[in-house]
Amino acid sequence: MNQPRYKIVFDGQLMPEASLETVKENLARLFKSDPARIENLFSGAPVALKRDLDDGEALQYLNALQKAGAKVRKELDQAASLSLVPTEDEAEQTVDAATPHMTCPKCGHEQAKASECSACGIIIEKYLARQAQLAEAAPAPAPLAPAASPYAPPQANVAEQLPQYSELKVFSVSGRIGRVRYLGWTMAMLLCMLPLMLLFAGGSAISSILGTLMLVIAVIAMLAVGVFIGVQRLHDMDWSGWLWLLNFVPVIGSVFALLMLIIPGTQGVNRYGPPPPPNSTGVKILAWLFLLVPLTGIVAAIAIPQYQDYVERAAEFQEQ
Repeated sequence: MNQPRYKIVFDGQLMPEASLETVKENLARLFKSDPARIENLFSGAPVALKRDLDDGEALQYLNALQKAGAKVRKELDQAASLSLVPTEDEAEQTVDAATPHMTCPKCGHEQAKASECSACGIIIEKYLARQAQLAEAAPAPAPLAPAASPYAPPQANVAEQLPQYSELKVFSVSGRIGRVRYLGWTMAMLLCMLPLMLLFAGGSAISSILGTLMLVIAVIAMLAVGVFIGVQRLHDMDWSGWLWLLNFVPVIGSVFALLMLIIPGTQGVNRYGPPPPPNSTGVKILAWLFLLVPLTGIVAAIAIPQYQDYVERAAEFQEQ
């Protein structure tokens, strides 16, 4: 009895929280196809992306495509399951059960199974071995290009992984960054704000209106960059970027900001794309500097009052 065969069907729907543009990019990478053919998959009509799969292969394709953000489904492939052509195993069983006969591979003479053809006299095993050697030595013929169809699914091994790493984009809400890069980019943003604060001080000396305008521009720029890198950090955890707004909720915002620093990103590809590339040395240095800033502030907050108290006691002792 034939094992059931399956097909993977896609009708343009996306997985929850998946971005349309990201899914299209992921499918283009998976299928190694051009964007125009990928665009045709989102017409709304059901398209069989892959046919004639066993259960294990179908699950592999299903998982790969769902991770890429495409809401695909596995269906029974009736055309493959009801095929009247016997499989190789069935054909071998049928031959073994019948009377042992053979056909000469060279002249086509039918006879009882034997090592030598009674018509042309060749030794069967030697002839087949020679033909196999000739087949390996011969160059493979170039495949004929099939007629292009706008509704034909791209032909590629979907089980292949997406690119190993995603592209880094600072000024974007798409993509992923890890915890260390999140700290490093935040520290870099703070360092860039220092010269802007000096400009604000100089502008305030000239005109209070000019200083206020420069301060507003700097705060808006800092907030925008904070949104960009915060959303990418959430994407790395496979969370929606809209959750970044929880930072403005009292109490919850403090806990949520801490979670963004603690929770690691997902391994491999998620619905927001491949994982970020490894952290560079500069990113690691900036991350450590970011961690040292609050530690230095805590030490200063403890040490400065104690030092002031010591100075006051020393002055009182001298007066006595």
